[in-house]
Amino acid sequence: MTQTASTPNPHLDVDAILFDLLTALLDSWSLWNAAAGSATEGRCWRQHYLELTYAAGNYRPYAALVHESAAVAGLPSAIADALLESWDRIEPWPEVAEVLRSLGGRRRIGVVTNCSTTLAARAIARLGYPVDVVVAAERAGAYKPDARPYQLALRELGLPPARVLFVAGSPYDIPGAGGVGMPVVWHNRLQLVRPPGVGEPYREIASLHALRPLLAD
Repeated sequence: MTQTASTPNPHLDVDAILFDLLTALLDSWSLWNAAAGSATEGRCWRQHYLELTYAAGNYRPYAALVHESAAVAGLPSAIADALLESWDRIEPWPEVAEVLRSLGGRRRIGVVTNCSTTLAARAIARLGYPVDVVVAAERAGAYKPDARPYQLALRELGLPPARVLFVAGSPYDIPGAGGVGMPVVWHNRLQLVRPPGVGEPYREIASLHALRPLLAD
């Protein structure tokens, strides 16, 4: 259940933290908006991309989903190419390096991301912090919220799900990661509306600075 400021909040006692990469740690929204030419068209395109990706199940080429979603949004194929070519300009949220340093000394850190293995590596390079586990949809053979990417990350950590916090960037990670038994905190940076039927996270936060106080020492 989502905690509020007035709700007593037992600290989460976990040994590792898994993050959604492209939204919880990185500002991929701005990259899409820049490729589309405006925030309005970028958000429309991104929404269609999310719908295609979360319905995909088994992995198929990430670039194909980027192009298909642009077509659905009524945008030219060239903007999809521009997005992929600009991938190395994706920026982390301002507090990411500080937060990861503060968390990583005590807990293992990993990412689970809906993209290709190559794009995942390029995006992780933008974090400025080494992570212990990287699971891209391509390597898992499936896109989140299918259970397989989360389960692969848990196997590589060697930990039970109850000992691993998942920090979601999308609301669809709430049932995805929660469905395999992980507690989920939603980093809802853009204050998106949680879709009907998704369920509530353990906590919803607007900045990663709010993550550390939720954790047991």
